[in-house]
Amino acid sequence: MSEALWLMLAAALSFAGMAWLALAMDVHWAQAMPPPAGKVRRACLRWLGTAALGSSLLACLAADQPSMAVLTWVMLLAVGSTGVALALARRPRLLAVFWPSGAAGRARKH
Repeated sequence: MSEALWLMLAAALSFAGMAWLALAMDVHWAQAMPPPAGKVRRACLRWLGTAALGSSLLACLAADQPSMAVLTWVMLLAVGSTGVALALARRPRLLAVFWPSGAAGRARKH
């Protein structure tokens, strides 16, 4: 894969990881999806978030040399967390697509 595709994958994984970690918190889950999150769901979201952020680092390492890859990864973490924070502030229900029942449940309500 080309460097640009690795970096796009890393950016997508960074955003998804931050979204999953945010949805693991009860406050943000309630903003995006009204039914309360259970302990198993929170643990699953934390695991998904951690795995996505780790995969994002691996994608950065595949795209560039280690010293530059770590810098790129840290910058992508900042961009991903800012994007999720803005989504939570303006349109929190957009994050429902990161959990399978969220997008389907939202579609059934309308």
